[in-house]
Amino acid sequence: MRNKLRSAFRLIKSLEERQRTIYKVAVSIVKHQREFLDFGIERMRPLVLKDVADDIGMHESTVSRVVNNKYMHTHRGLFELRFFFHSGIASVHGGDNVSSLTVKERIRKIVSAEDGKRPLSDAAIVKVLLGEGLQIARRTVAKYREELKIPSSGSRKAGMF
Repeated sequence: MRNKLRSAFRLIKSLEERQRTIYKVAVSIVKHQREFLDFGIERMRPLVLKDVADDIGMHESTVSRVVNNKYMHTHRGLFELRFFFHSGIASVHGGDNVSSLTVKERIRKIVSAEDGKRPLSDAAIVKVLLGEGLQIARRTVAKYREELKIPSSGSRKAGMF
């Protein structure tokens, strides 16, 4: 009976520790992504597991396990915790890096606003982004465009897209 009781206490203690860890990770994510939560996708910050791990004083692998198959309900919707982690793109003006998710959203908006008769090439999109202070390679624009399921400029001419 004593062994069963000890096992039950260990289980309860483990569950409480797990809950505290998930809470710490969630608080850190909210702290890092406050701008996204307040203003939307274009304000998403680059964030890697190491940033959160350093913030809460745990190992990166622990954070990785915590964010797997966990969700956060926000006023912007329900998001898998992994959603908040994206690499960054350097800003030309020397400011903060910009999340790759933000860059993808900018590419989506640039393409949706283009002239259907003269769609922008990937190189032209690079120039637009450079004008906005984002330095990005043409190949990266092509990769992001494909991830967004946006056809090439030749395929986007009026009537084809």
